[in-house]
Amino acid sequence: MQTDVYPQARSTDLVVQTHPGETLVYDLAIHEAHCLNEASAFIWNSCTGELTVDEIATVFEARFGQPAGRELIELALSQLNERRLLAEGTFVSNKMLNRREVIKRIGLASAVAIPAIASLTAPRDAFAVAANCVCTSPNQCRQLACPSTTNCNPLGLCAPN
Repeated sequence: MQTDVYPQARSTDLVVQTHPGETLVYDLAIHEAHCLNEASAFIWNSCTGELTVDEIATVFEARFGQPAGRELIELALSQLNERRLLAEGTFVSNKMLNRREVIKRIGLASAVAIPAIASLTAPRDAFAVAANCVCTSPNQCRQLACPSTTNCNPLGLCAPN
């Protein structure tokens, strides 16, 4: 992999909520929800398009106080890219890494900082029925049962009256 790759986080059609220790990301385009642990969220937020993979590893190590290494960052970037959370074409991995291999390489003591992402797909019809409205953007609901966009919460779900 080249060292001059500048990964960039995707910013459109996403609803992001940050909580202590995790970040929740809902992809409005494909109706998938992702829960990023603290390490994954930090790496995703570091993908500004201005830092290389090695620079992201350096800021990760400074933040978590544990050696990250390029493999750990590439693992996280691969996971983010698979889930379409990186801007298209800003990161392409030329090797397959898995969590077990990365833990072996960086050591078990650093495993606490291993990036993890849990994802689930929300069926569009079930989402619409449960929410009584379908969102086309974070601030706009298409009229179904919501009388106006002011009744939709940040995730685009109808808020209780």
